[in-house]
Amino acid sequence: MGTLPVIVGVDGSPDSERALRWAADAARARSAPLRIVHVWPYATAERAAAGEQGGDPVLAGLRDRPFLAELPDVEFRGLSGLADTQLPALGAEGQLLVLGSRGRGGFASLLLGSNGLACAARSACPVVVVPRPDRAGTERGPDGEAVPPAVRQVTLGVDASTDEPAALDFAFAEAARRGARLRVVSGYSWPMLLPPAFEYAAVYESTQPEYQDALGLRLVDALAPHRVRHPGVEVLVQLRAEDAAGQLVAASTGSDLVVVARHRRRLPVGPRLGSVAHAVLLHAVCPVAVVPETPAEDGGGGGGSEGGGS
Repeated sequence: MGTLPVIVGVDGSPDSERALRWAADAARARSAPLRIVHVWPYATAERAAAGEQGGDPVLAGLRDRPFLAELPDVEFRGLSGLADTQLPALGAEGQLLVLGSRGRGGFASLLLGSNGLACAARSACPVVVVPRPDRAGTERGPDGEAVPPAVRQVTLGVDASTDEPAALDFAFAEAARRGARLRVVSGYSWPMLLPPAFEYAAVYESTQPEYQDALGLRLVDALAPHRVRHPGVEVLVQLRAEDAAGQLVAASTGSDLVVVARHRRRLPVGPRLGSVAHAVLLHAVCPVAVVPETPAEDGGGGGGSEGGGS
């Protein structure tokens, strides 16, 4: 089987153009094919198919991009249907799904569009959302676009009390690929709020430093096998009794990428992102990767801690 493609959703908006550039760089770094997809919301299947042959004005307008000519394998695909249904389904076909933070339509004040939320919550592969450069805290160059940080850095949000192997794998591999350091950010609450009954005595008989040390040891254990696989990655660990989402948003100002585990919440109306992942998608100033759980976790009864990367 060949290498799975990096897939990017486009709609002709400036946001999707930023996503396309990010996806092209990701495909190049992974030596992977790039698949560029436009979903026609009201098109027939025949019209969408015709769009792949040059009849789609959105796809046609991208074919002459110089940065695409540098890639050996680029596919343009038109699909018919609703974007918030078709785009998440593409995750089963790729190794990475990339979107802009908001496309055409919707309200100008929205920080994140419905397609980004739908993909982050349901895609089978990691989803990267590329934000607009007008978010507060973004350093912009003369062209108005975001300026990369001076030191290459990938930031990972992780819950020290749980195991998040998929997010850890993704973050270490991405840091190694970029020659970047990895900043591991984890937050916890103190005093603990509504702990399970069997943990109550253990938590409250210890001091906060003792509890933080215990979490720190769990975090060291979780990181250990990934450090072995990626010995060249410099790792900085930040474990604080602070809101995890706030720490990650703050760290995004000096990061190339923030990585969070999905930790979906299963509700009667369908799966929803955990609160930390949702907040980071809304407010981070750099691209955010939302990594789904492993199949065993994804098929469980739902939930996931709110402490770090949820």
